[in-house]
Order: sequence, then structure tokens, then C-alpha cells
Amino acid sequence: MNTQQLKQIAAAMVAPGQGILAMDESHPTCNKRFEKLGIPTTEEKRREYRHMLLKEDGMGQYIGGAILFDETLRQTTLDGKPFAARLNEIGIVPGIKVDKGAKELALHPGEKVTEGLDGLRDRLSEYYELGARFAKWRAVITIGDDIPSRACLVANAHGLARYAALCQEADLVPIVEPEVLMDGTHTIERSYEVTHAAQQLVFEHLEEQGVVFEGMVLKPNMVVSGYECPQRADVRQVAEQTIRCLKSTVPPQVRGIAFLSGGQTDEEATEHLNAMNSLGEDMPWRLTFSYGRALQQAAMQAWNGDTNNIDQAAKVILHRARMNGAATNGEYSPEMENAA
Repeated sequence: MNTQQLKQIAAAMVAPGQGILAMDESHPTCNKRFEKLGIPTTEEKRREYRHMLLKEDGMGQYIGGAILFDETLRQTTLDGKPFAARLNEIGIVPGIKVDKGAKELALHPGEKVTEGLDGLRDRLSEYYELGARFAKWRAVITIGDDIPSRACLVANAHGLARYAALCQEADLVPIVEPEVLMDGTHTIERSYEVTHAAQQLVFEHLEEQGVVFEGMVLKPNMVVSGYECPQRADVRQVAEQTIRCLKSTVPPQVRGIAFLSGGQTDEEATEHLNAMNSLGEDMPWRLTFSYGRALQQAAMQAWNGDTNNIDQAAKVILHRARMNGAATNGEYSPEMENAA
């Protein structure tokens, strides 16, 4: 394990003004989004779409790392460059999703555990050779009646910790993602309780496995009310409760915290991130983004599967990257959207 290299890569992924682009949707997820817009669900169209996301050289100004899917890491852009090479060319660290998805947790209805540890050591070695320098593993925690159980929290924390240790052994920075889903009627107080429990267990297990905190990035959910909660917390409450939770669970050595958007609208995700970075709190880690849909959706609609729309759509995602880059410094305002 090259500890110094891990620290340097982690720092580059969350450099000032930059975040992480999650473009690692699996075939079923990507195809489902294409189908809604009437876009052909072919490998070539997925390649064209991901080429569009990285077409603008300016993306490297606001994006420090990009998470790829296995297919994309093995592909070339439309002008023949391996995707990892294109990312390096514009100053973005290439990464790879390595989990095999969340499956039903035995004896625990309604709860899931993420699979993919079998054979992971060999896969990480291959991904490193293909150009990846970090990896991502997502655990899923559902809030509901009498859940999550401790069994679910422990199983996912242990899986995340073992994955992270294997990554660092292979000189890949692990993105550790314990996602507490935003679906449901729960209050922000319940969201805080579950998020706190999940993150606390994750770091206990990471420490037990010997993971170097300076060489990892945390990808958590924001502490928000459930989407169907009758009285949803406002932007400032979300910012305050999220920071409070992080300060009580995340070691100061962690290099950065890159939030997932979790189905928030584009501007909502940007406003929440901006609010956290505007509180004036003294924080030991960088607070940034690792968004998928909240960066991509508008660009996907602008492209709509038409090769002639690539240039226009590439400018749309560059705009969203710029807005979120501003939010990492607490410099975003909704007026910037109108001006653009």
C-alpha cells in the first residue's frame, strides 16, 4: 500500500472548488432513463452519452474525479481515446464502481446488504491496470417501521470496511457510501438518528480493518426529511443537522466528504451543499458533491440521443458542474442559474 499516493489522490478528488461526477449507472439504470426519453438502449448510445458528459475541457475545473461503470472504463470516446485517458487529459481522476448491487438481507424483510466482495481483490488489480485510481461501493439503508435493524447496519458497515481495506491494498482510494435513503414519511430527526448510527458503525469497522482515513472519501446522504414527510425541513435545517451529524461521527483525518444527491432536484442539491459551506462552521474536511442525476439529468434531456445535440448538452452539464463548484465554496446563489 502506497499511503502517500492514496493521500494525494484523495486530495485531488476533493480539491477546492471541485467535486465528483457519478457516471457509473449500471446497464439497467441507464437504460431505464434512456427509455423514458425514447433513446435506444444500446452500448453505442451509452458510449455516446458518456462521451458527451466529458466533452468540455472545462469540466476539469469543477470535477476532481469521475466514477465510471465497468463498460465505460473499457470503452473509448467517440474520437478514440480510452475514457480513463480522456479524464486524465482534462485533469480528472478516473474511478470505478466495484460493488455488485444491494440484495435482500436474509431473515430481514425490507432490508438490503451490498454484495461484491468475492473476487474483488483480482478485479481491483485489473481496474488499476485499466487506469482507475479510486473505487466506489454503495450500501443502502432504508428507514421504515422497525427498520433499519442493527443486523442491517452491521452487515453493511462490515462490507464497506472490507471493501475499503482491499482498495487501499491495491492503491485505490475507496469512496465509502453508506446511503440512508430519503424515501419515506420520516422526520429530519429520524433521519439524523439513523444516519448517525450508520456512520458511527461504518467508522468503527473501518478502524478495525486498518483503513487509512486520510486516503479515503466519505459519500454520505444529507440529513433530510423523508420525501413524503408532511412537514419537510428547510435548507438551513438540513445544513445544520447534516454538519452536526458529521461532526459527531467522522474522524477529522478523513480527506473529504462528497455528498450524494439521492433524488433531490438539481437546484435543491446545489442549495443544500451551498448552505453547509455558508454556515461559517470550522470543519476539518472538505464538503463537496458526488452527484449523478443532479449533474446529468438536464444534459441527458438536452442530448436526447441525438448526436447533433452533443455540443449543446455538454455545455448543460458544464453549467451544473460550475454551479456545484461554486456551492463547495459557499458562493452559489439561485440568481446564477438565471444569469446562465
